Amino acid sequence: MNKIRKNIIDNNEISQIYTFDLGGYKQKVLIEGKKKDLPVVITLHGGPGTPIPFSVGCRGLFPDFTDKFIMVYWDQLGCGINNHKIDDKFTINDFVKMTKDLIKEVKKLFPENKLILFSTSWGSVLSALVSEECKDKIDGVVVSGQIVKELFFNNEVIETLECSLISNKKLEAIKKVDANNAKVKDIQLVSKSLMKFTNAYNNKNGNNAPTGEIIKGLLTSPDYKFKDFKAIMINGYKNNKSLWNELLKIDLSDILKNIKVPYIILQGDTDVVASTKVVKELVSNSKNENLKYFIIENTGHYPSTDMMNEVINKLVEISK
Repeated sequence: MNKIRKNIIDNNEISQIYTFDLGGYKQKVLIEGKKKDLPVVITLHGGPGTPIPFSVGCRGLFPDFTDKFIMVYWDQLGCGINNHKIDDKFTINDFVKMTKDLIKEVKKLFPENKLILFSTSWGSVLSALVSEECKDKIDGVVVSGQIVKELFFNNEVIETLECSLISNKKLEAIKKVDANNAKVKDIQLVSKSLMKFTNAYNNKNGNNAPTGEIIKGLLTSPDYKFKDFKAIMINGYKNNKSLWNELLKIDLSDILKNIKVPYIILQGDTDVVASTKVVKELVSNSKNENLKYFIIENTGHYPSTDMMNEVINKLVEISK
């Protein structure tokens, strides 16, 4: 760990790993911030099972955030420092329960601070589902890449791939699949194809986040062992099918239309994974003043540098 990172950690009033009982499982959570009276931001990462960019191994890595907020970094059960086998008994509701428990625990520590959720991709499913039940505990939500419905297997994805350099063989294979018959290999095929042949994930014209620096920071984390770093990608979700079966069929339209807390969605202009088109239509038709969206140019599903800068802006906006 370099001197700059050590200095950041030393100058934070709070920088501590807590162990909470979340959904019946003991899990480690890092809480870090410059001052103890700052607004609290609970991060809900994507995947399922991919704790990037924010994870328990990020102590001292993001002063742009920890100077303004008390950041709560949680490697969701099954990955990172909380690696655990996620078998097919697990449901989305199990992770909703864990999220609600985390909110309760954090609220006990900081009862007077404003509390905001920041979610990405799969985490946006959790933020939408907990917002109703926890509306008296949270002050708002900021999302990067909101999942609404019809994930992966839809006309927009097909049209995007048709305009790419994907082979006809792969394209025809994808066209034969829908949410009812999709297998893990089908999800991997469409995901890898979108990543390789389109701007759906990383926009090649954008300012992509410094992934290399984040990985280096995780490898030199004072809290991660190598097994925790490895479990960012190869972890307890490896053989899980139950969560994806639910995700492919989920429809959060009604929940989002009726959201009761400020809920700001940031979408990349070329994101068809969590469809920007669907988000725009949903928000426009909802006539709900709590629900807003903003488009970040030259950005796909993965947050770009421009996206993360706007995340900070919106978190500050809600916290005021």
